[in-house]
Amino acid sequence: MQSALYVGLSAQVALEKRLQTIANNVANVNTAAYRTDVVKFETVLSRTGTNPVAFSSPGDNIISREAGSLTQTGNPLDVAVVGQGWLAFAGPNGTVYTRDGRLQIAPNGDLQTLTGFPVVDQGGAQITLDPNGGPLTIARSGAITQDGNEAGTLGLFNIPADANLDRYGNSGVVPDRPATAITDFTRDGIRQSYVEGSGANPMLELTRLISASRAFDGTNSLVEGTESSLQNAIRTLGEPGK
Repeated sequence: MQSALYVGLSAQVALEKRLQTIANNVANVNTAAYRTDVVKFETVLSRTGTNPVAFSSPGDNIISREAGSLTQTGNPLDVAVVGQGWLAFAGPNGTVYTRDGRLQIAPNGDLQTLTGFPVVDQGGAQITLDPNGGPLTIARSGAITQDGNEAGTLGLFNIPADANLDRYGNSGVVPDRPATAITDFTRDGIRQSYVEGSGANPMLELTRLISASRAFDGTNSLVEGTESSLQNAIRTLGEPGK
């Protein structure tokens, strides 16, 4: 049995997925609040033979929790999350959490994301402001003050550390466990007129891309060498039974 061939092929499958993930991260280095995809690799042991052979699995995509850097914009409708909290908006199939705090006010007064989804407060209710109410101020707690009057509060939520995240769009996530509203703003909070950048480091991702490409080339050489040795063995020994 040419076990090296199967090991090499399994490694190529895993590395191909890794290359696709890195390429996606590189494509989103300028996407606000983008969280990088990380592939978790596991070893699968095959015990069908006398000696176990380790194969590389394709791995599972995991969304990193590492935040991007903050950039001051001067726009009062831009907010960045300080700490590990998440903003929330009403998606088509339920609540979606995001770190992208670039907001806008719709003509009817609804506070929305740039993609047009309603931003919600801690109770999940939509936030409505006065489009002609003048400048607004957003406190660390998310409280929105407009023309001296409190007009609503941005919801800030904590997603459990062990929750699995499914990506929604470029910067949204949907956890498999309920998020809870944050009420202590000592560590977590809102910073007005700032935007969180992408969590993808272009130099680091390019380095990883080069490393994965070289590893892929190495496994390709392994597969080609194994196939060549198998063909030589067939030519030398002839087909079985003859």
